[in-house]
Amino acid sequence: MLRVSWKMLVGDTAKYLGILFSLAFTTLLITQQGATLLGILSSTTSFIDSIGGVDLWVVDARVQNVDDIKALTDTQVYRVRSVPGVAWAVPLYKGSIKARLPDGTSQNCQLIGLDDATLIGGPASMLSGRLADLRNADAVLIDEDAARDKLARRDANGQQQAAGVGATFELNDHRATVVGVYRGQRNFQSQPVVYTTYNRAKTILPNERKLLSYILVRLQPGADVVSVQTLIRQSTGLRAYTGEEFSSSSLAYFIQNTGVIMNVGLSAVMAFVIGGGIAGMTFYDFMLDNQRYFAVLRAMGTRDATMVGMVTLQAAGVTLIGFGLGIGAGAALLRFVLANSEISLTLTWPLLAAVGSIVVLVGVVAGTMGLLRVLRTDPAVVFK
Repeated sequence: MLRVSWKMLVGDTAKYLGILFSLAFTTLLITQQGATLLGILSSTTSFIDSIGGVDLWVVDARVQNVDDIKALTDTQVYRVRSVPGVAWAVPLYKGSIKARLPDGTSQNCQLIGLDDATLIGGPASMLSGRLADLRNADAVLIDEDAARDKLARRDANGQQQAAGVGATFELNDHRATVVGVYRGQRNFQSQPVVYTTYNRAKTILPNERKLLSYILVRLQPGADVVSVQTLIRQSTGLRAYTGEEFSSSSLAYFIQNTGVIMNVGLSAVMAFVIGGGIAGMTFYDFMLDNQRYFAVLRAMGTRDATMVGMVTLQAAGVTLIGFGLGIGAGAALLRFVLANSEISLTLTWPLLAAVGSIVVLVGVVAGTMGLLRVLRTDPAVVFK
């Protein structure tokens, strides 16, 4: 009987393909919107998440998120180092600057200044060059996306060539020489991220009394994090976050004060309603068209349990196939987009599980509607 139910489903080719297409389209849209949302959210805190080996981020007490920088004086580093429980503390600069390329064009960039002695906070994945080369004269590191696009150079024929080790450009009329290219997470602004040393950053930037953005702290073995945070607040007036706390507070601020979540979430809901509605109605219409066949089976004495199994097989089959087609198309689309654009997309297993649950919900609702129709079918219909 299960074979009969499957032949009944695929025998109506138009409706079968319509159900598959609507479920696959629903899966594709929800996956794309979910991956976009996760990519946007992860890019807002990518700077914090990319720096490991740090126990605390010390910032001005009024800072609300990672991009809300309230500059500190360099002497604050020494005050933090003097707090009991602190093993070491190093400065970190983060700010915006305009790069002038050899062809005369300009590009806004993010400039990161690392502690000269330790280079703590630098990129972890180097594609060319070494992190230690930042100590060379005029040295900077650039990310791979910027190297092949926004900071790429043009030859005499106007052809664009990726900027590699040895490429030069200007930062505030100061020469910058690329000594390495790294692979990093994309930031929310999709701007090139340029690394240099902290003292060189102060030389490049306009002279200001306060330029320090963050103080990165490592605790002594056995030191209590909460106690050290309290001591830093009491002795310096600054606020100390763990990496997780700083990332969470920055993400919460972004969610509460921007409309991105609402916009992307609304698009996902519309995709679910439209695609799921089409799939459900098409499946229900299929049940109506095959009502006479189910009536014949009931007239022949087929049990309700068998009828339930037949409808369940049909609903589960189209749901799984449609989900598989949609996820495959979504993965291929994401791979193409990531390779050919700067759009930040993140596809995770929890997202796939969530999308699968939504598609299964569509299948359950459609199957239940069809099942109720079948169970209520009067066998006498076949004789009318």
